[in-house]
Amino acid sequence: MTKSLRTTLLSGAVVLGVAGVIAGARGALVFGQEPASAQAEVFRIPVQGVIERGLAPFVARSLREAHRAGARAAILDIETPGGRVDAAQYIVDAIKDSPVPVYAYINRRAFSAGALIALATQEIWMRPGSVIGAVTPVTGEGQKAPEKIVSAMRSEMRALAEDRGLDPRIAEAMVDEDVVIEGVVEQGKLLTLTTEEAVELGYAQEVEDWDALLGRLELEGAAVQDTRVNWAESIVRFLTHPAVAPLLLSIGMLGVIIEIKTPAFGLAGLTGMGALALFFGGHWLVGLAGLEELLLLAAGLGLLAVEAFVLPGFGIAGIAGLVAVGSSFYLSMVSSLSTVADLNLAAGVLALAGIVVVVAGWALIRAIPGSGRFARSGLLLQDATATEDGYRSSVARAELMGAVGEAVTDLRPSGTVQVGEDLIDVVAESSFISAGTSVRVLRYDGASYVVRAVQPASE
Repeated sequence: MTKSLRTTLLSGAVVLGVAGVIAGARGALVFGQEPASAQAEVFRIPVQGVIERGLAPFVARSLREAHRAGARAAILDIETPGGRVDAAQYIVDAIKDSPVPVYAYINRRAFSAGALIALATQEIWMRPGSVIGAVTPVTGEGQKAPEKIVSAMRSEMRALAEDRGLDPRIAEAMVDEDVVIEGVVEQGKLLTLTTEEAVELGYAQEVEDWDALLGRLELEGAAVQDTRVNWAESIVRFLTHPAVAPLLLSIGMLGVIIEIKTPAFGLAGLTGMGALALFFGGHWLVGLAGLEELLLLAAGLGLLAVEAFVLPGFGIAGIAGLVAVGSSFYLSMVSSLSTVADLNLAAGVLALAGIVVVVAGWALIRAIPGSGRFARSGLLLQDATATEDGYRSSVARAELMGAVGEAVTDLRPSGTVQVGEDLIDVVAESSFISAGTSVRVLRYDGASYVVRAVQPASE
C-alpha cells in the first residue's frame, strides 16, 4: 500500500470518525441515553451552575422524555448565578412548548437568566432563604448593556409575568433600575427578591424542602425520575466551553498552516481537520453553527488556497479568505438572541485563538526547517553552498576570454551573445547594448560573463 493511499484512508477514517461521534451525539441529545422509568410521575431536572448553550439541549431533552413517559409534572431544580441569555431563552421556549406542567423549585438562588427561566414555569416555589432577580443584561466588562438589549429583556420578563397574571412591573424592576415601585424598590436600585418578599408580592410560594413541595403539588409518594446529563451533552458542554473553543480553533488553523508549508498531506492536516470538525460539530449541536457558517468557512479556505498556490503575493483573495474564515468562526459562536456579553465573549475567543495561531505558527515555521525529523525525511533542503567555500554555478571557459561575438538580444544589461557556435549569458559592462552590436568578452565574475561593445576602427 502506497503512502498516499494510506494517508487518504486515514483522512477518510478521521472524517468518518468525527462525523460518527457528532451523529451519535445528535441522536443522544434528541432521544436521550437511558429510557425513563415506566412508573416515573415526576421528572426532577437540575438547572444548576452557569447557564450556557450546552445546558439548553439537556433541559429540552428532559422535558421531551417527561412527555413520552406520561409524567404528571416536571420540576426544575434551580440553583444558578445566571449565564447566557440566548441559552435561557432556548430553555424558556422548551418550557412553553412542553405538554407536561413545569414548575420551578428555587433551591437557594435564581439570578439573571435563572430568574427568566423560573418565571416561564407555571409556578415558582422557593426554599426559605432563597433569592430571585437581578436580571439586567451586562457586557463582557460587567457594565450594563445598551438600552436596546435592556429593553428586549424588560419586554421578555414583562410578557412572562403577564402570561402568569403577575404584576409586570415587578418583573421589569428586576431588569431595569430605572423602574420605581413604591414600597418595593426605589430609583437606581435593581430588584432582587427574597423568599418572603417574593411570597408577599405573589411571585412565589414558600416550601420547606423537596418532599414538602411534592405534597403541596399533590404528588406525595409519586415516583421521581432524576434526569442526568448524558455523554453527548457532556461532550457538547465541553466543546463549547469558552476555554476549549479557542484551543480547537488554534489547533485547527495551525494544522492548516503546517500543511501548507509541507509537501504532502499528513498528521498536521488530519489534526487540524479533526479540531475544526469538533469545533463546528459542537456548535452545530447547540444550534449556533449551521450550513451557512460551514459554507463561509469552505469559501474562505478556498480563497486562501488560491492566494497561496495560484496568485502571486498576498492580495484581495487572501484578505477576503481571512475575513470569511474569521466570520465563520465568529458567527458559529453567536445567535440572533445573543446579548452584548455573548458577542464580546465570542470576539474574545476568536482574538485569543488568533493570537495563539500567530505566535505558535511563527515558532513552528522557524522550528520546522531545523527539525531532525524533517531533516532526515529529505523534504526540506538543509545545506547551503557559498562562493567562499569554492562553489561556482558554472565553470569559466578560458577560450572565451577576449573573444569577440555578436549580441543576439538587447543587453539591458543582461542578455545573450553568440561567440562562434556558442550562445552564452552575459552582462554588459555599460547599461545598454543593442542587438547586433559586436562585443568582446572581458572576464568571468562567478555567475556570468561580462562584455563590452567593440568600437569600430576609425577610417
